[in-house]
Amino acid sequence: MNKTILFTVLVFSVTTFAQQKNILLIDPYVITQKSMLYKKNVHGSYYHDRFNGRKTASGKRFHNNDFTAAHKKFPFGTLLKVTNEVNKKFVIVEVTDRGPFVKGREIDLSKRAFMDITSNKKSGLVCVTIEILK
Repeated sequence: MNKTILFTVLVFSVTTFAQQKNILLIDPYVITQKSMLYKKNVHGSYYHDRFNGRKTASGKRFHNNDFTAAHKKFPFGTLLKVTNEVNKKFVIVEVTDRGPFVKGREIDLSKRAFMDITSNKKSGLVCVTIEILK
């Protein structure tokens, strides 16, 4: 009984903290779920620092340290697995904005998400595979 109460309080505390800090909590089950390939070998970029703190098209505020992305078509709240084609590192991001509006780019990642998967920290583009988590 005490373990159940402690677990419930812990989960509630973490969820509340994450909501206050605008952190995307990923259920470990989501990562192991099936994903559907959307596109391979497309260009991903990241948001310029000047957008930090501004409202996105979904109404949420954009923060460079969140795991979020902009895409032209996916509904807000869609979870995507974005994998670097070269080093196979991946991140899970939530679509919260529209874009990118530069020809040849498929997805804009938050700076943190981009830096987590890139090998060349000075580059602004990376070839990625985008999968939709189901």
